[in-house]
Parts: sequence; C-alpha cells; structure tokens
Amino acid sequence: MASLFSRKRNDEKHLESPTPVQDAAPTGYSSEEGVVDEAHDDLHRGMKPRQLNMMAIAGAIGTGLIIGTGTTLKFGPGSLLIAYVLMGFVVYIVMVALGEMGAWLPIKKSFSGYATRFVDPAMGFATGWNYFFKYVIVLPNNLTATGIILQYWLPNLNVSVWIAVFGVAIILLNLIHVRFFGEAEFWMSLAKALVILTLILLCLVIALGGGPNKFRSGFYYWKSPGAFGPWSITIKGEGTTVIEGSTGRFLGVWACIVQSTFAYLGTELVGVAFGETPNPSKNVPRAVRQTLMRIVFFYVAGVLVLGMAVPYNSPELAAATKQKTGGLASPFTVAARQAGIPKLADAVNGMLLVFTISAANSDIYLASRTAWALAKDRQAPQMMQRTNKRGVPIPAVALSSLFIALGFMNASKDSATVFGYFVSLVTVFGALNWIAVLVSYIAMIRGMKAQNIPREIMPYRNPLLPYAAYPALFITMLVIVFSGYNAFIPHFQVDRFLTSYIGIPVYVVNILVWKWLKKTKRVRPEEMDLMTGRRS
Repeated sequence: MASLFSRKRNDEKHLESPTPVQDAAPTGYSSEEGVVDEAHDDLHRGMKPRQLNMMAIAGAIGTGLIIGTGTTLKFGPGSLLIAYVLMGFVVYIVMVALGEMGAWLPIKKSFSGYATRFVDPAMGFATGWNYFFKYVIVLPNNLTATGIILQYWLPNLNVSVWIAVFGVAIILLNLIHVRFFGEAEFWMSLAKALVILTLILLCLVIALGGGPNKFRSGFYYWKSPGAFGPWSITIKGEGTTVIEGSTGRFLGVWACIVQSTFAYLGTELVGVAFGETPNPSKNVPRAVRQTLMRIVFFYVAGVLVLGMAVPYNSPELAAATKQKTGGLASPFTVAARQAGIPKLADAVNGMLLVFTISAANSDIYLASRTAWALAKDRQAPQMMQRTNKRGVPIPAVALSSLFIALGFMNASKDSATVFGYFVSLVTVFGALNWIAVLVSYIAMIRGMKAQNIPREIMPYRNPLLPYAAYPALFITMLVIVFSGYNAFIPHFQVDRFLTSYIGIPVYVVNILVWKWLKKTKRVRPEEMDLMTGRRS
C-alpha cells in the first residue's frame, strides 16, 4: 500500500501567495474561459454557467420523486409534506454551506477536499471513498432500471443488452471535454424539469376537477381518508403488520422522512461541478440559489399536489408500489388513471428514461471526479489524477466505468436480489456526505474565528448560516441513526438491519484505518489553511 499512496500531502499546504487573491482568478485560467491550469493533470474549468445552473435546478432529480413517493404516500399526504419540507430545509443548508466554501475557497476536490483541509485528512479519505463507492454501485442499478423500463415496450429483449448499449454511450460521453458532458446534462436536466412541471400541473388540474371524471378533490383527501395514515410493513412470508394511533402516525411521518432523505440525495452533484466552473465566486452562489427553487417548486409542490390527487388508501396506489419500476409504479400514473386518463403510463415510461440515463451519466462523472480528487490528496493511486489535454481524468473514468459490469448480475433473479441488498447498503453514504459537508463548514467557521477573519469578507454569505448548520447536522444524524427502525418491527430482521446500518461502521473504519496508516491529526483552527485560492 505504501507504493500506491504517498505519505506526503503537500499539494494544498504551500500557499500560492502571501495575500488573499482579490477579485482575480488564480494563476493559470481565465475567469471567463475554460482554460486548463498551469499544473499538469488538472481539470479544465469548462462547465458553462447555464449548464451549472440547470444542473442545480434539475440535475439530481431522479426516480425517488417520480416513483419513490408512492411507497410513502400510503402514510398520508400530511406525513409526506412534513418530511419533504423538513429534509428540504436540511438539503438547502447543506448546499448553501457548500456554496459559501466554494465561492470563497474554490477547490477542485469537492467535499473530500474540504474535509481534508478543514477537519482531518482521515475524514477526507473516508468521505471521498464512500462517495465514490456510492455512485459506482448506483451506476449499474440506474442502467438496469433503464433496461427494465424499455422492457415495457420490448419485453423479449434482455436487460443486459440495454446495460451494454447505454453503458458504452455514457462512457463515451464522459471521455470528451467537460463542456460536452455539461451540455448533455443541460438538456437532460431541462427535460427532467419539464417532465416534473408537467406532472405537477397534471395533478393540480386533476385536483381542481379538470380531469375526465370532473371530480374536484382539492384537499378532500386530507379529510377523508385523512392527512396521516397508520404505519405498516409487509414481510415476505409473514404478512403485513399495521400500527394504529399516534404511534403509527409518528412512525409514518418518520418513514416519509427517511424516504425523502434518499429522494434528495444527489443534490450535491452541483458541488462536484464547482471545480470545473469558471469564475466560481460569481457562478457558485447563483447555482446554489437555484437549489431553493428546485426544493420548493419540484419536491415540495410535487408531493403537495400528489396528496391532493391520490388518497393514501387507494387500492391502485397499493398495487403500483408492488411494481419494480417504470411508469406503472409511479403515483402520478395512479392519479391520472383515477381521473380517467389511462394511457399516461406510456408517457411516464418514456419520461423516466431521461431520468435513469441522466442519472447513470452523472454517476460516472461524480465517481471519476471523486477518484481524481482523492488522488490529488494522495489518498488514491496516483495514476487516477492523470488527465488528457481536454482535462478529462481518463484513468478515473475507466475505473468508474468498470462497475457497469455489476449490472449484468441482474440476469439472474437470485443475483438481482443480492445486488438489491448491496445497493441498499451504500445509500446511507449519501447522508454521511451531508454530514461531512456540514462538519467541514462548521470547522472552517471556527478556523476563521481563531484567525480573526471576519465572515463579512466572503463573496457569498447566506443569512441562515452559520447557525442553521447545527440543527441541519443534528437532523441528518438522527435520520442516519434511526433510519433502520423498521428492522425491529414486528421483530428483529437481520437483513433490514444490515442494509440500514452497515454504512456507518464502514465509514468510521475508513477514518480509523487512514489515521492509523498515515498518523493524521485533526486540523487545528489556528493552523487551518484559509489562504490558498482565497477569494474576497
């Protein structure tokens, strides 16, 4: 291992200048053009502002909102709305904290770089690798979902064919200049935004009586059957357990909170792109502000109108949640069917293709940039930091692409079940990354205070920070700790427990192992590097 990882970590230690950079781009690139830095093996700042903004608006919206909401709407529209508002607040705080760091101290190493610089190199190591593995495992899962959706029209064609076809396509897209990746994500994100807006408007029209059945539901379903439903769980071979009363309603709200957390995961995608964006002090705050619009208009408005259009005890909703994926599994399709629009499943199916392909495309991008950042911090094999003349980290993209092969496990039913568990094991890593962002931000603020640096000199400041970072951190920790509560009801279930909690010890072990191997120490506030790359 010593041959793979260097014991020296000097790429961020030496200051580029004795004074902060004032309204100027660091040496080597223009604030207006995507030109490579002077240093070799570096990324290009070729992501255009409009591409970054659109990625912030709709880049991370996935099937969690279109399909996942169906599994928790059964707990009541009130439970769903509370959950999405609460976790929307947390996500917004995570993004503005990341935005403040990215606008003031822009680095190309994303979350792991900030954790290394402000907290402890061991935390940066654990954060980077957990983020890498999260996306390389989700990558084949998104390609598999693409194949299953296409089987809606071509049932005799094996899913593996589509995994290979779209796998090659997204690899090629990630091997060209980042501006082309950004352009592809721009149009796919735009398409996703239009899809979500269409579905939201459809549910609103249905709730206002504009559907073929002419039934004006409004908030009728909030009264009958009600805003909060009982909690229930179905265990294969054991039937369904239902908990009524206040306990059941509380558990229903908590189940929605856990689901909404994972629906929001990926919002930090735009934070990875900060390193390839010109003029970060201007474009990063603009992109971060788009996040609030997405949370309010897509997620919160989406679940609100959905709860107006579909009752939580609908038999059709229960049937839809049993579907594996695709348009038939979407609660928006249920809303249309109940209103007398039976053919929407075909349209939603086509729309979902954009979601899954875009997600797979982003998975390789995020994983490869994370591997590149880890190599830059001497926390991954050094060949991972190599880039070509277009600024593309070819070895990191190749490493990330290898995990597409895991998708072929789905050719076997038993393997697909095992793979499904494997995917569940790493989903908690996304929430752990939110914790890493918040902890890094809080550490940076403490460092600024210790070095008598006023927050007022930062180019972007959010009025909710720094105080809102503490409740957001507390809520995220609660979600992680209690995300596996259903593993104990009605009795202890080992598989549910493992899928909910194995990510926590893996993350902690990674921190401890790196501290033991490299003898790292926590970054002291008074010794923190708050100069390199600084903007004011």
